[in-house]
Amino acid sequence: MTIRRSVAVVLACASLHAGGSIARAQAPAANDTSAVAELRREAQSLAPLAGSALGRRFLAATATLPHVAPRTLVHDSTRTRYWSATEAAALPKAVRDSLLLRTLDESFYYTTRYGSPLAYLRPLELLARAGFDDVAGKKIVDFGYGTVGHLRLLAGLGAEVTGIEVDPLLRALYSEPGDQGRIVGDSASGSLRLLNGRFPSDAGIAAAAGKGVDLFISKNTLKNGYIHPAEEVDPRRLVHLGVSDSAYVAALYAMLAPGGRVMIYNLCPAPAPPGKPYIPWADGRCPFPIAMWKRAGFLVTYFDQDDSEAARQMGHALGWDQGEQPMKLETDLFASYTLLIKPK
Repeated sequence: MTIRRSVAVVLACASLHAGGSIARAQAPAANDTSAVAELRREAQSLAPLAGSALGRRFLAATATLPHVAPRTLVHDSTRTRYWSATEAAALPKAVRDSLLLRTLDESFYYTTRYGSPLAYLRPLELLARAGFDDVAGKKIVDFGYGTVGHLRLLAGLGAEVTGIEVDPLLRALYSEPGDQGRIVGDSASGSLRLLNGRFPSDAGIAAAAGKGVDLFISKNTLKNGYIHPAEEVDPRRLVHLGVSDSAYVAALYAMLAPGGRVMIYNLCPAPAPPGKPYIPWADGRCPFPIAMWKRAGFLVTYFDQDDSEAARQMGHALGWDQGEQPMKLETDLFASYTLLIKPK
């Protein structure tokens, strides 16, 4: 069978089954090696580190995560455009014949390239400590969400969640029925909506993100090294805001409800030693100076506050210091956060 024939056949089969790709998860058996079961085991390991009711509810919500059947995506040779199987089946034959297939399993669905979504426990714990201890009925925007797992958990706790990304793969991956819309948890229900584009430079994305937001959160995206690298870096490794720093900060202030919060939380490796290539993601400082936040009207609660010790405890609970390539947590894992409030 030729490659082109394979693409057509696989797309046809994948399209037929796409609508039923999500099913409610059950309690994992001891020999259950699925990604959902692993997330529930991670939640159990992290439970001793959850000091807030919000953190405990977040972890417990893994019981409601659905299993996801493998999905076939289609992409061009440059990997800059992706389509779901359903979308690709509707493309002209001449276009389909030039595309490549990629099948992604449940593990990729929940972790993508970025690891466990349960690492959001740390910023949630810090938010709870600062008075943001319940997400039910709250509007949350996640900038650079990276993976859908934590968004589903928050929506299942009653939040109205919007994720913003520019990665074309994620747009295609999370485009099947059940990925977005109403998310029902054990005792609450919320909603999940995903936007693909640049915020706030894309006016349509900014308008869709809306106003009256209670929490704007960004984890491992708004890093100084990504936005203001100290050395020349491949542009594909950077975050391009599309507006000036002051315009970005002003856009956050405008979208927040009175009393709304901005949480920037960054996990980072150690900087590269002298003579080695620069690592932009190792500079996790807030990319916008404290004076800029204050000029925009924000109250600065914490700015570049160190959270490394708690992050290392979390990393140990998640097993980052185990396996074939264990991380040296004490010397190669650092964390900091910035928390800002729009006055009421």
